[in-house]
Amino acid sequence: MRVPSIPLPVPAARAVVRLTLRPALGPTVPVRRQRRLLEAAAVALPPPRGTHVVATTLGGRPADVVSAPVTDPDRAVLYLHGGGYTVGSPRTHRALAAHLSATAAAPVHALDYRLAPEHPHPAAIEDAEAAFLELAGRGLRVAIAGDSAGGGLALALAVRLRDAGGPTPTALALVSPWVDLTLVGVADDPRDPLLTRDWLAACATRYAGPDGPPLDDPALSPLHADLAGLPPTIVHGSEQEILLADVERVARELERAGTPTTYRRLEGVWHVVHLQAGTVAPATEAVADLGRFLRRHP
Repeated sequence: MRVPSIPLPVPAARAVVRLTLRPALGPTVPVRRQRRLLEAAAVALPPPRGTHVVATTLGGRPADVVSAPVTDPDRAVLYLHGGGYTVGSPRTHRALAAHLSATAAAPVHALDYRLAPEHPHPAAIEDAEAAFLELAGRGLRVAIAGDSAGGGLALALAVRLRDAGGPTPTALALVSPWVDLTLVGVADDPRDPLLTRDWLAACATRYAGPDGPPLDDPALSPLHADLAGLPPTIVHGSEQEILLADVERVARELERAGTPTTYRRLEGVWHVVHLQAGTVAPATEAVADLGRFLRRHP
C-alpha cells in the first residue's frame, strides 16, 4: 500500500528517527526483530510517483531495479544498502534509490546481499562483486553507491575490483560510510538520533564472524586499505552522527591517495538522512547532490 508522503520539518523528522528507529537498533534487540521493524518503518517512505520497480536477480542474489521515468539504459548504479551488515534490504532503501535514479538518470540496482550473523564476511563483498561483474558484463557503465555499512562495502568492493585488474566502476558515491569497524575514537553523541556505539560494535562482531579477520583488516575496514587508483568519489558526512570523524578521515585519505574526491558535510542533520528523501527537504537535496555527481561522471 502506498502511504502519501507528508513533508516533515527537520526537528520533527529527527524526533521520529529517535523515537522509532533508535530503539529498534538496540544491541540487545534480536537481529530478526530489527529487520522486521525496519521493513515496517520503510512503508512510511514511499518512492516518487512514476517510479518503476522490478524484482530480479543479480549475481545470484535477489535485487530490485528501481527506475525513474527517464533513465539512460547504458548506465547503471549498483546500490549497497546500509544496516550494519546485519539489517536492511532493497525495500528499506527504495525511496532513496528512486530519488537517486531520478537525479542520476540511471537505473539503480539495489542488491539484497547476504547479511550477518547468518552470513559473515566475506559473503557480502562476494555478493557485491558478483553483482557488479554481471552488470559490467552486460556492457553497462556502472557506478557504485552505498550508505553506512553499504558505503564501506562499496569502498571495499572498489579496492577489490581495482586489485583484480578487471572492470572497475565509473564513480563511487559514499553516504556516511562505515569504514573502520574497530570504532577507535567513536563515542556516543547525544546529537545523533540514530546510532549508538554499542549497536555498531555488535554489528562489527557479527559481520567479522567468530573465525574472521581482525576488525582492522582492510577488507572489513577499507579506511586501512590502499585507496589509490579509484574512480571519482563523492563522500557525504552528517554533522550530527557519531561516525563523522571517520567519514572525514576517509575523505582525506582518498584525496591523499590521489583519488578525485568531493566531500560534502551536511549541517544540521543525522546519519544517512538520505533515507528520508522525498519527506525531508535536506534529505531530498542530499540525494540530488549524489545524483548530479554521478551524472557528471558517467
